[in-house]
Amino acid sequence: MTDPSTDTRHSKFVLEMVQPGLAGLMDGSVSTLAPIVAAAYATQDTDKAFLIGLAASVGAGISMAFAEGLSDDGKLTGRGRPLLRGLVCGGMTFLGGIGHTLPFLIPQFQTAMTIAIIVVILELVSIAWIRKKYMDTPFLRATIQVILGGGIVLFAGVIIGQS
Repeated sequence: MTDPSTDTRHSKFVLEMVQPGLAGLMDGSVSTLAPIVAAAYATQDTDKAFLIGLAASVGAGISMAFAEGLSDDGKLTGRGRPLLRGLVCGGMTFLGGIGHTLPFLIPQFQTAMTIAIIVVILELVSIAWIRKKYMDTPFLRATIQVILGGGIVLFAGVIIGQS
């Protein structure tokens, strides 16, 4: 038999930390992908791709922090403290975007792009693992979902950047 206080603490942790963090990581990993890849392919300039990725990551992090923090006060939904949720969501959004932006500090375009794609794959697998561990989503289904979504966005960024 499980301890009810343990179940309550776990639920609170999932609602206040995991869910907003996961939403942020997913948003940061996917929403910043198209602008970074498009900029990289359009310019073939890793400095410009890095600056655009940095701007997209910071902007998305701020936006998601406010969106999550202002979405509700936690009383009606039981989702906990809005400031904490906003900070977690915004921080993880930034982290998700900056991860595949940092490789563009490497001056060689093809090397930077290859490493950025590897980082994206690692980000997406991490998201699938978190969904399995905390949201009870089967790992294969979670992996297919996030890779499909990330792949579509990556493809869109390549097509836009090469046009």
